[in-house]
Amino acid sequence: MKNLYIVKCGSTFDSIKDEFKDFEDWIIEKFEDKNRDIYVLDVQQNDELPILDKNDAVIITGSHSMVTHEEPWSLKLENWLPKLIEDEVPLLAICYGHQLLAKSLGGVSGYHKNGLEIGSVEINLEENAKDDKIFSKLKNSFKAHTIHSQTVIELPKNAIRLAFNNHDKNHAFRVGSCAWGVQFHPEFDENIMNLYINEVAKKKDLDVEKLTLKSENTHISTSILKEFERLFL
Repeated sequence: MKNLYIVKCGSTFDSIKDEFKDFEDWIIEKFEDKNRDIYVLDVQQNDELPILDKNDAVIITGSHSMVTHEEPWSLKLENWLPKLIEDEVPLLAICYGHQLLAKSLGGVSGYHKNGLEIGSVEINLEENAKDDKIFSKLKNSFKAHTIHSQTVIELPKNAIRLAFNNHDKNHAFRVGSCAWGVQFHPEFDENIMNLYINEVAKKKDLDVEKLTLKSENTHISTSILKEFERLFL
């Protein structure tokens, strides 16, 4: 059994965390085996990033920070990532992690020209997904939860695009044999998505009723975490 390192790139809103816990908890809740060795590394609090090998696996969480702000902890994490790919350490990078992974390998991440994507949205698989260890198990079209203003504008040269939608052409990609980035949130459930919609609506003009009516449980999206667990943990 491998060691799992969850690299925590921030926290959710206090109003959500107080009752429903945080990013790393939502990830762990989706696993079949919740009793494995799991180490949470809070990089915003300067937790050390260890030297890992094929006996380990990594999941990188989302964040309320922006990749383009290049905060010191984010640059440190960015510099750590290419070695994981080189050493074939299994990796799943979510939202902020997805954008940072692309940037660390020569891609371009930044603000999306069409602004914020939020809510339960349709995700479509590329033809390349048919040969992917994880995405080949998914339906050609499925719902996933999203909340992001920045995106992967250009993939790294060696990346394989796996999923897209009308808003974002790079919703998922793979680099190497065992590293994936996903812009959407497989760890969210319908309740967390709706809480995010309500929080963001405090500062942005959103049609809360319309967005929450479209919210739904996204079992296929969540299965990405379960498949990563099955393959590598």
